[in-house]
Amino acid sequence: MRQGLILSVLLLLGGCASTPADDPWADPRDPYEEFNRDMWAFNETLDDAVVRPAAVAYSKVPQPVRKGLYNVVENLEEVPSFVNNTLQGKVADAGVTFWRFAINSTVGVLGIFDVASHIGLNKRKEGFGETLASYGVMDGPYVMLPGMGPTVVVDRGGDVVDGMYFPIDDLSGPTNIVRWVIKGLDARVKLMELEPMLEDSLDPYSFVKEAYYQRWRDKVYDGNPPELPEDELDDDFYDQF
Repeated sequence: MRQGLILSVLLLLGGCASTPADDPWADPRDPYEEFNRDMWAFNETLDDAVVRPAAVAYSKVPQPVRKGLYNVVENLEEVPSFVNNTLQGKVADAGVTFWRFAINSTVGVLGIFDVASHIGLNKRKEGFGETLASYGVMDGPYVMLPGMGPTVVVDRGGDVVDGMYFPIDDLSGPTNIVRWVIKGLDARVKLMELEPMLEDSLDPYSFVKEAYYQRWRDKVYDGNPPELPEDELDDDFYDQF
């Protein structure tokens, strides 16, 4: 139900997005900037009150335990990666994800131990959003989701589709919530290292938006995104002020 609601909201936003014609400084990628900034403020309040304190507490858990929990979550996502590598024609990478899931689910005790990486089978993670992007589907508008952070329609919509595969689709509601909590806390712990950069930025909202797009392009192009046109780079620079 949660995934269906998110997908419905994203499709609605994608269908009615438009850039304000009377604002020459408007970012065409971010037609809902006013709404998104409100959600940014909400997320900051939520982070200060709940998420960051929880992440600080979680960071006190011994690192091997946190690593094992995260490995289990990542192992569940090998099946969607296998499907998406196959859809993108990355046959060798699809084979790697197949064997990673098989080895880590058995020898690695349900994924607790990443045995596959130790024998040279490194992650080949791909999502359905990246698959759609590889076929030329447009990103859609930038959206700041409450409690979830930045995304674009094709990225978050792809996550919803990836959640429909075995074994993720077979997880009970409470188990799936635990999966999301582990992923969220792990991500928030890692983000603590970037907090000084965010605090020093002139516009934290724009800083996070540009960081998100850089990460998204890296995912779509497997770490080798093409260079942006010079005028687009200038626009990104001025968006910070």
